[in-house]
Amino acid sequence: MMTLNRLSSLLLLCGAFAVQAGQSDPLSAWNDTTAKQAITRWVTNATDQQQPTFIPPEKRHVVFDNDGTLWPEAPMTYQLQFAMDEIKRLAPEHPEWKADPIVAAVLNNDLKAVAKSGEKGLAKLVGLTHSGMTTTEFAERVSRWVNRSKDPRFGCHYDQLGYLPMKQLLGYLRDNGFQTWIVSGGGVDFMRVMSEQMYGIPPQQVIGSFTLGEFALNGEGSEIRKTMNGAFFDDGKAKPAAIHLFMGQRPVAAFGNSDGDVPMLQYTSTNPDYHTFGLLVHHTDAKREYAYDSHPPASGKLIDGLAQAKARGWVVVDMKSDWNQVFDPALCQNAP
Repeated sequence: MMTLNRLSSLLLLCGAFAVQAGQSDPLSAWNDTTAKQAITRWVTNATDQQQPTFIPPEKRHVVFDNDGTLWPEAPMTYQLQFAMDEIKRLAPEHPEWKADPIVAAVLNNDLKAVAKSGEKGLAKLVGLTHSGMTTTEFAERVSRWVNRSKDPRFGCHYDQLGYLPMKQLLGYLRDNGFQTWIVSGGGVDFMRVMSEQMYGIPPQQVIGSFTLGEFALNGEGSEIRKTMNGAFFDDGKAKPAAIHLFMGQRPVAAFGNSDGDVPMLQYTSTNPDYHTFGLLVHHTDAKREYAYDSHPPASGKLIDGLAQAKARGWVVVDMKSDWNQVFDPALCQNAP
C-alpha cells in the first residue's frame, strides 16, 4: 500500500514534470490547433538539412507587420494616440494651434471629427508632433509617453501590450536561426524606440514609414532633424519595395493582419527559391481584444487577405480559438 508521504512525493513530482513540460513549449500561448502545427512543421522542415525544404541560415529573413500583428491597432493605432496626446501636451505653448479644426477636434476629444479629417488631417497631426525636432528629442518624447501613458481599456502601458503568442513566435524563429524584421506602416522612428525591448528586434531591422531628416552640425557634435519632406508611407505595395530597398533580399516568411499586408505576403509567397510561409492574424476575440475584419474601428481592414489565404496557402490565425493567452499576464495583469 502506498503511504501518504510517498503519494505526496509522487504528486509533487508529477506537478514538477507538468511545469517543466509547459515551460519546454516555446509556443505555450498557442493552442494546439492547425495554426500552431503549421508553424512548427514549416520551421522543422526549413531547418532540416536533409529535407528539400531546407533554407540556409543566411536566407532565413522573416517579416512582421506591427499594428494589429504584434500589438493592438484598435480602437486607434498607438502612434495616433501618441500624436493626439502630444497635441494636448504642447497646445498651451502654441495658442495659434487652436484655430486649426483638426487640433480643435483633438482638444475636444472629438474622435469622429478627427477620423472625418482623413489623410490630410492626420498628416497635419503628424507634422505638428513628429517634425521640427531632432531624432534624439523625438525618441525622448516617445519614451516619456510610453512611461506615463496607459491604454484606457486594458490599464497597462502601451509597451506591455505586445501579443504574447507573437512574441513567443519571434523568439521561436530566432532560436531556429531566423532573422526577424518589422515591416509596418507605423513610423520607423516611433517603433524603433520600443522594438528591441518589446520584441527583441534591433532598430536596424525595423522598416516603417518615414520622412527625410536634415543633417547639421551643432555645438555638441551633429544631429538629424526631423522634417515632413519626402514622406514615404510603408503600406500596401510600398512594403515589398521597402523590403527590397532596406533588406536587399526576399523574405521566406511574412506575418500580417490586414489587406495592407497582402502585397508583402504575396511578395514572400512567390519567392522562387524556397518553400515559404504566410500568416494573417484574424481579430475574432472581442472579449480579450477586439473583433473586426471588413469594418475595423480605425485601420486593419481584412477582406482581400481572407479571400486569398486558402489559394495561396497562408495560415489564418483565429485569435479567439488559436491563442490561449493574448497578452502577457506578467506584464499586464489587468488584461483578460
